[in-house]
Amino acid sequence: MTTIEDNLQQVRGRIATACARADREVAAVTLLAVSKTFGPDAVAQALAGGQRAFGENYVQEGVEKILALREIRPDAAIEWHCIGPLQSNKTRLVATHFDWVQSVDRLKIAQRLSEQRPVDRAPLQVCLQVNVDGGANKSGVTPAELPGLAIAVAQLPHLRLRGLMCIPEPADSFEAQRAVFLQARALFDELNARGLGLDTLSMGMSDDLDAAIAAGSTMVRVGRAVFGSRTAPPEPPDRPSV
Repeated sequence: MTTIEDNLQQVRGRIATACARADREVAAVTLLAVSKTFGPDAVAQALAGGQRAFGENYVQEGVEKILALREIRPDAAIEWHCIGPLQSNKTRLVATHFDWVQSVDRLKIAQRLSEQRPVDRAPLQVCLQVNVDGGANKSGVTPAELPGLAIAVAQLPHLRLRGLMCIPEPADSFEAQRAVFLQARALFDELNARGLGLDTLSMGMSDDLDAAIAAGSTMVRVGRAVFGSRTAPPEPPDRPSV
């Protein structure tokens, strides 16, 4: 068994334990393996361990990996999620190659994704990134602006609004982590009360997935605990468009 396959088993066990403590079904939580800075071979190892959903932070790196995996494993049903900040100059690549994008926080970006989604592909699955705790350096729509954005995005063709994503500032304790995630859960519930029919609450990473699951997360985004520590320098974030 490879290290990545072993890591996957450990993370799945951790998810199962967190679900049991929260009195939730383990099938209610999806593991998204965040493969940024790791090459196609690492993704192939995770595939061998039964993982099918992968998240990429950097668009160009992600597209190169998607194309490489089509050559390495043309038979694999891989689900690719764009989870990093998205600027206008990269929307066509995302609309063309990815299955999900979790980092939409502006209507302009959503409109471009809708316009650029190939007509022969299924609708692009979308989560809105919300800056739930007001972190100054975090992307995301504010809670006050969220309802208007959600209603507008839900009306766009070629997109399907699935839910919310958040990346809170680090917290020191389980209860502090859970408290912030519960704020995101409340926003999620409020949007569903408006009839939006959301089913995805993407929150929780390697350090706080237990608290996220306790608060109702349906998708946890785990990189380090699956692939190990990153040694390669990350690709610089996409430059903001003018």
